[in-house]
Amino acid sequence: MNLCTDQLLLQLVPARDIVGLSPLARDCAYSVMCHEAEAVPVIRPTAEAVVAARPDLVVGGRYASVTALLAARQAGMPVELFDPVERLVDVPEQIVAVANAAGVPMRGRALAEAFRARLAAHPMPVGGAAPSAVIYAANGFVTRAGSLADDILVRAGFRNAANGLDGRHALGVPLESLLVRPPELLVVARSDVGTSMAQAVLDHPALRDAFPAPHRLSLPDRMWLCGLPQTLDTLDRLIEARTALESSR
Repeated sequence: MNLCTDQLLLQLVPARDIVGLSPLARDCAYSVMCHEAEAVPVIRPTAEAVVAARPDLVVGGRYASVTALLAARQAGMPVELFDPVERLVDVPEQIVAVANAAGVPMRGRALAEAFRARLAAHPMPVGGAAPSAVIYAANGFVTRAGSLADDILVRAGFRNAANGLDGRHALGVPLESLLVRPPELLVVARSDVGTSMAQAVLDHPALRDAFPAPHRLSLPDRMWLCGLPQTLDTLDRLIEARTALESSR
């Protein structure tokens, strides 16, 4: 019933034991487990669909599908809700919590320990000035402090320059702001599926000219959205980008 918990369940529980997943789990624009999700039925996040499926457990996010989750509770089904993860160090705890709820604690502990070991292999850089970076998405949205993507950026050794950019609202900044105060690395976050007016800004010629390699990195949205074992692949990509930047100086 939630994109992030759906993807964790697919890595913790055999597909045959999952009654259904939310539609987004199969959407490769947002899910790194989209192909694995094809082995599991899709259940629309409506009260009628969830109650009719009669699962032994409903796992979801705290801020989504409120009506469906309430209906499941009223029908006597156990419901476990989880908050979005905002820091990499909190991912193992959520893996264990979801695994415990699903009745596979040993699998959860193993996956969490593997995550901790891999994260520990990439300690945060100490000393020296961190290169600046901005995560730029459709509609000119940027990622500011207090999010998982920001935490990944900082862990990779960057300073999130989005907090110093002028914007018309909390999430977005105009293209001109990036060109006037360019970060050392522009991380382009796109859905990777089709084209749209919202994503057109990401391919603007001025951006291409202002941010040639190694000052530009493209990462699909699905790599930032959830705290998963695969999220460490994003960290790896950013560390590689920082190394390339430092080598070019």
